[in-house]
Amino acid sequence: MSDDPTRTPHGLYDPAEVFTPARLNRLARGLIEDMFPLVWIEGELSNFARPASGHWYFTLKDEAAQVRCAMFRPRAMLVRARPADGMRVLMRARVSLYEGRGEFQLVVEHLEPAGEGALRRAYEALKQKLLLEGLFAPERRKPLPALPARIAVITSPTGAAIRDVLAVLARRFPLVEVEVLPVPVQGGEASARVARMLASADRSGRYDVLLLTRGGGSLEDLQAFNDEALARAIAAARTPVVSAIGHEVDEALSDLVADLRAPTPSAAAERLVPDQHAVRARLDALLRRVHRHQQNRTRELGQRLDQLAQRLRSHAPARRLQDLATRLGSLAGRLSRARATPIAARRVVLAQLAHRLRLSHPGHAVARHRRALDTLRARESTAWHGTQQRRRTRLDGLARALHAVSPLDTLRRGYAVLRDPQGTVVRSVMGIAPGTRLVALLADGELSVTVDRVPISSQDNAGNI
Repeated sequence: MSDDPTRTPHGLYDPAEVFTPARLNRLARGLIEDMFPLVWIEGELSNFARPASGHWYFTLKDEAAQVRCAMFRPRAMLVRARPADGMRVLMRARVSLYEGRGEFQLVVEHLEPAGEGALRRAYEALKQKLLLEGLFAPERRKPLPALPARIAVITSPTGAAIRDVLAVLARRFPLVEVEVLPVPVQGGEASARVARMLASADRSGRYDVLLLTRGGGSLEDLQAFNDEALARAIAAARTPVVSAIGHEVDEALSDLVADLRAPTPSAAAERLVPDQHAVRARLDALLRRVHRHQQNRTRELGQRLDQLAQRLRSHAPARRLQDLATRLGSLAGRLSRARATPIAARRVVLAQLAHRLRLSHPGHAVARHRRALDTLRARESTAWHGTQQRRRTRLDGLARALHAVSPLDTLRRGYAVLRDPQGTVVRSVMGIAPGTRLVALLADGELSVTVDRVPISSQDNAGNI
């Protein structure tokens, strides 16, 4: 045997490729769980064990083979039926491997009696059919009455459900009228009888709402309320239908088709009627509002009545006659005083009025205005002549000043103004050449002159030509 640890009798090997049992089981488990989805499997229970952990361990077998199974506590708590050895069951499970012992096993997620599995499949198929037809659509559900006067309860008259319903209705609103329509809620004829009773109650028109209810149970127990004919009867009813079948975890097709689904019979009763204390409080509040309104209205009508009575008294014939008599007495007194006034006093008043009339005659006003106009005209003439004289005097002074500085006066004394052909005044001999033609401006006209010569000395010093 070789001492080389990397050799075996068959040759070289890679230590990284050596599997431990744990690693091999882990790889095998991953492969199995990846290859198999959730499966439905049916068989017979045996070797059932439930340790203190709450997990379930058992064997599922048939005539040819068996397989170990485990159902952990969270899933086991949801199973309604108590498993026992020899029971035939239907399971939904995940295929796996128990790494600790390297054993092939099923991890169970759902377990039910085998017969219930067939019912479940039929239930799901019918549920899908009615769903596609629109029987579960929310928009087809009818609203419940806020305060029903009469309720029909379609259920078994001896079950616990009717006792719960009646107790809740009596406690919450004892004024509601309740009629129990007895039907069997379990058995082969139950669904047909429930459907006939519901249709009859709907046709009668006696009820404001129909309550369909029973207690909890297995899928077989609730099978009467998973009937297609009953579901269609509920959908066709004109009266609102409330369904409360079983407990909160139970679900029946009648719950899905009804206008309202309640989790329990007691919850259905609470939804159907209001609380009497709340209704009484509401009524008391409304009565107080009515009383306040009546008081306010009575006060307003009393005030209106007082106003009308006052108006009636003011327009009464006796009151009007009294007012007319008072006015007649006043006029009679004025007439008597007018007759007693002396004629002389009247004449004095008349003379004063005549004098005031004469003073207000238009002729007097015209004369006053004419005199005022003459005065204004005289003042205007005097002012105009004075202004003209002042302006003439000022103009004469300006003319004399202008004449004193005028070049024409200088020209009259024998002087002349020379201009070159461009009209520029010649002020110096500088720049004037012999032969240049100039214009001499005299007092009485102009002369054209020609320069014969320009003295040389004059070219250096400015002077006259």
